[in-house]
Amino acid sequence: MFKATIDADILKTAIETLSVLVDEARFRISPEGISVRAVDPANVAMVSFELSSGAFDEFSADDCEIGMDLSKINDIFGVAGRDEKVVMELDEMSQKMSLHLGGLSYTLALLDPSTIRAEPRIPQLELPAEVVLNGKELQRAVKAAEKISDHMLLGVDEDVFYMEAEGDTDRVRLDMARDTLIDLKSGEARSLFSLDYLSDIVKPASRSNEVTVELGKDFPVKIGFSIAGGAGKVGYLLAPRIESD
Repeated sequence: MFKATIDADILKTAIETLSVLVDEARFRISPEGISVRAVDPANVAMVSFELSSGAFDEFSADDCEIGMDLSKINDIFGVAGRDEKVVMELDEMSQKMSLHLGGLSYTLALLDPSTIRAEPRIPQLELPAEVVLNGKELQRAVKAAEKISDHMLLGVDEDVFYMEAEGDTDRVRLDMARDTLIDLKSGEARSLFSLDYLSDIVKPASRSNEVTVELGKDFPVKIGFSIAGGAGKVGYLLAPRIESD
């Protein structure tokens, strides 16, 4: 059993955090809320997502797992108004999800969860450096880097967090000192990442006033932020590109 009502804008944001990496996902539903863990087809990036029952106006659920085509959901929310509510109800017999939105009613066939890639195990990483900054600042640096390169260096040098990209002839760098950041925990950190992935990840992250970036030396980066007024949280793990000498 699953029936819930939520702001369309919250649900749209939640789905976007997943769809930047995967086209379909397994949703674990419990009385406490909804969660997803997924890895992209190339095994380069991973997303973990939780939305607690407190993010919903109404929420009633038993433990279950469903598979959903995220592109279909995104298409539906393309017609949703910002202040509209979405009512979702699962028909377990037919394995269909009903969505009621601004006078429109949709009935979506669900995917068999067993046909969707299994949940990845998220590695426990103790990364030495941690930076907290506004999501728009992170997106600004990524957009600047895209103009000249296809990869970007993220690092911490004492009291400075830096983001740098270098092409064949050009270079761009953004330095952010401790006093311009929300928080900074210094540590040895310098890793190179694909801008194809970073660009997608920072789109939903750019809406957050506080994005946490955890880094090491040639280690994956962890990027996390809250949604739905703190009732939801999103985390990404992106593998590094190892620099050639």
